Amino acid sequence: MVRALVVDNTDGQIAATVGDVPEAALPAGNVTVDVEFSSLNYKDGLVVTGGGGLVKRYPHVPGIDFVGVVRESDHPSWQSGDAVVLTGWRVGESQWGGYAERVRVNGDWLVALPEGLSPRHAMAIGTAGFTAMLALMAMEDLGLSPAGGDVLVTGAAGGVGSVATALLARNGYRVVASTGRPAAHAYLLDLGAAEIIDRSAFAEPSKRALESERWAACIDSVGGNTLARVLAQTRYGGTIAAVGLAGGSKLETTVVPFLLRGVSLLGIDSVLCPVARRLAAWKRLVTELPHELIESMIVDARLADVPRLAAEILAGGVRGRVVVDVRG
Repeated sequence: MVRALVVDNTDGQIAATVGDVPEAALPAGNVTVDVEFSSLNYKDGLVVTGGGGLVKRYPHVPGIDFVGVVRESDHPSWQSGDAVVLTGWRVGESQWGGYAERVRVNGDWLVALPEGLSPRHAMAIGTAGFTAMLALMAMEDLGLSPAGGDVLVTGAAGGVGSVATALLARNGYRVVASTGRPAAHAYLLDLGAAEIIDRSAFAEPSKRALESERWAACIDSVGGNTLARVLAQTRYGGTIAAVGLAGGSKLETTVVPFLLRGVSLLGIDSVLCPVARRLAAWKRLVTELPHELIESMIVDARLADVPRLAAEILAGGVRGRVVVDVRG
């Protein structure tokens, strides 16, 4: 038997409980991993609470991230004892994921735990931090540099936003962090934010297609009206990386910022990201995030805490990164 957080649907009622599942119920795959840590991302919150229609078959084990040690392998790249990390690939959505003591997956989806990174810190980064790094890389590919001006991070106190703020600051950018939580101001300043603005600044729809130019770039995890307002305020030639939809998936805007200011809107997908890009992102994350900075973002949790925290992350009440120790 394998201890896991199991989500089930009984007559439309979604409930998540910790219990034992038969190892034979694990999905097909050529690598079996003994999991040490997972994490809590916004998507995990949706899966655990039944939101978003992401799970098609119950019972289900969530967890879109995990880190652990290979137990058995029929894959040429991995052998027993290897330390590995997984983010994405629909694990925790279309097949059982990392909120379990043991998982079975396709070995092509794994990467080696980066040297110098502890398993716990790997999950402090997890999908959220990995996505933030992909966003920064994509914007730099289009020529973004610290000399360009202020970079806005929306949803800055959340998982993606926390890592994005820290990464940008470490790379010399002047970061303006947007949040609706006054209690998080000191935390964001410690991560490297130079300025903090309240998210209410983006709450109302813009009355104009273009507003005064302010942002050289933005990493946006909110979407909705926030993204529309940021588009209208982005400087000539600026870039916006769209990484989330905590504020809604509908985008009501015009093409004017693209046509008259040459603004670029970049979609960032971490789920099916090619392996070479994954490795490049992890390499930078290891070198650009000091251990003490990673530690400052962590909220430690166990499997039994996940249902409560899942509701909190959807309500915008989780600061930083929740690391789930699945062994306890």
